[in-house]
Amino acid sequence: MHIGVLTGGGDAPGINACIKTIVTTSAEKGYRVTGIRRGWNGLLAFNPDEAASRAEHISDLDPELVRRIDRTGGTLLHTSRVNPGNLKKKEIPAFLRNSPHRLRSGLHHSGNFDLTDHVLRSIEALGLDVIIVIGGDDTIGYAEHLSRKGVKVIGVPKTMDNDVYGSDYCIGFGTAVTRSVQYIHQLRTSSGSHERITVVELFGRNTGETCLVSAYLAGVDRALIPEAPFDPETLAEFVIQDKVANPSQYAMIAISEGARMVGSKMIEYCGRRYDEDGHEPAGIGQLTRETLSMLTGQEVICQPLGYLMRSGIPDALDLMVGFNFAQLAVELVAEGTFGVMVALQQGIYTCLPLAEVSSNTKQVDISELYDLRYYRPKMRSVMGKPMFLY
Repeated sequence: MHIGVLTGGGDAPGINACIKTIVTTSAEKGYRVTGIRRGWNGLLAFNPDEAASRAEHISDLDPELVRRIDRTGGTLLHTSRVNPGNLKKKEIPAFLRNSPHRLRSGLHHSGNFDLTDHVLRSIEALGLDVIIVIGGDDTIGYAEHLSRKGVKVIGVPKTMDNDVYGSDYCIGFGTAVTRSVQYIHQLRTSSGSHERITVVELFGRNTGETCLVSAYLAGVDRALIPEAPFDPETLAEFVIQDKVANPSQYAMIAISEGARMVGSKMIEYCGRRYDEDGHEPAGIGQLTRETLSMLTGQEVICQPLGYLMRSGIPDALDLMVGFNFAQLAVELVAEGTFGVMVALQQGIYTCLPLAEVSSNTKQVDISELYDLRYYRPKMRSVMGKPMFLY
């Protein structure tokens, strides 16, 4: 059995632990493992007709090579956000871009290109029997696309946002929360010393789970998440109350990068600040800082944590889940079960069809876990005990 493994999307602590265990467990079963570098781009940019292309995009993995990688963050195989089924022309490798026939056959109505045919050619040229894919929604979504083309694929959920449908936990989530709590507490010293309002921007483009859990564990005053647009005037009233009630005269707000103001409030307070692609050049944390400063007359600071949340070694939970997801994936290979994603559901390791994962989305249940009146996390009761989320 020849297994290919790749990592796509953003890096996350725990990926290397997963790669290591895939390699070591496969070796015990007599399987060969080949690493595909830079996610799906590795198979897209691999040119079977050029010998040098293999050294650049493909890596043979063995237990000795991966022996220590679980002690580091990131991914040994590097990563990219390239989706071969939806490419802009500038993303296409030169040797394919210079092939008019391939471009014509891959052009679809959106004006982008689907070069899955070349990916299939690369898989065949490398002699891969199955591919284990470690990634988030987009990476696993393309894995499902390949599965429908007849490729044997197994997905492993990885994302700091913990937003892959079907799994209660994704590799990287635990470390992201741990880092966020640590940095929020560190920021309290400066915020308290200067008696400021502090806005801490965290990951979470489409879902606020990382922000919500971090806010709960760090004890911040308010949490702003994508699932619940916020009113800046109401928020301003709350944080002034929070600041006054704090003996050290400061207030802390956690905000997801995908949070947004209600209605036209963004335009009213922040203007039409968009670039040529329609994206906001300033993050929502900075825009919220400016808005609160205007409304309260107080000094407000903003600290985006960004890549600090995903840098460095994984915490114990990400190590454990990375190890266990990998073992389950190799067991599924041995059983001949493909077209699935491994998952953790209610404390049990299991798997579910990739088609089910790709056709659904996962967001915070704000009716149970978020107090819309005050922009605060809530606890819920499970079996008579107060629990949060899990």
